[in-house]
Amino acid sequence: QVQLVESGGGSVHSGGSLRLSCSASEYSSCMGWFRRVQGKDREAVAATDGGSNTAYAYFVKGRFTVSLDSAKKIVSLQMENLTQEDTAMYYCAASRPCNPGNLLSRWNYDYWGQGIQVTVSS
Repeated sequence: QVQLVESGGGSVHSGGSLRLSCSASEYSSCMGWFRRVQGKDREAVAATDGGSNTAYAYFVKGRFTVSLDSAKKIVSLQMENLTQEDTAMYYCAASRPCNPGNLLSRWNYDYWGQGIQVTVSS
């Protein structure tokens, strides 16, 4: 069982930045971030296998960067130019083994964090 602990959420104004981090108790081949906007289904944000495979949701549009430090077992999500539409609960996800061709599918992941709130105000 992989335990995931998210940190770094909070409140910012539109155009601001936040960095989310997720620490895993054990090594995972793929790690990523999903989010749930109130009233909607959980959706993928970004994920990576720490190597050559990284994927971003269409709405990221170059604003977010996901990175995985496999040695430290930490996946981070640097978010820039945030908008109110980015307000959501963000969840860390981990998978082992991993299908690098399907990084943005929630079904690729076996372990989930508790979630951390990101609120963007005008």
